[in-house]
Amino acid sequence: MSESTFEQILAHDGRLVYKTKGISMLPMLHQNRDIVVIERTTERLKPYDVALYRRGPQYVLHRVMEVREKDYVIRGDNTYSLETGITDADVLGVLTSFVRKGKPHSVTEPGYLRYVRFWCAIYPVRAFFVTRHRRIRAFGGRVLRKLGLKH
Repeated sequence: MSESTFEQILAHDGRLVYKTKGISMLPMLHQNRDIVVIERTTERLKPYDVALYRRGPQYVLHRVMEVREKDYVIRGDNTYSLETGITDADVLGVLTSFVRKGKPHSVTEPGYLRYVRFWCAIYPVRAFFVTRHRRIRAFGGRVLRKLGLKH
């Protein structure tokens, strides 16, 4: 029996349920622990929807940050670069619910909506400290190399 692709499952069932892989949606979704429910959609996505889309051979589950006329600007909750040029044709479905630590959640429940607003609102602060930390580590590495303490 051959493996079905996400596209085939969504086309046949209209819904896809799977355990997440990767760390790009931390802290909300944890790899190999949490389960997501993706449903096929024909409507345009809205800001903060979590879209399942295909990027080359990879399936990606990231949050819509901006809806533009012809595409979306998307970013994972645990990433610091924006993806642009994701079109409706690239989108396979949208997150409608998930199971986190064994407890089911809907994307319409108040606690989830508070998390989304908060996590997206503090992005500039998170990004500042992550990039600052990376620059400090790089600077420290250059200093250590110049002192001959690191190769």
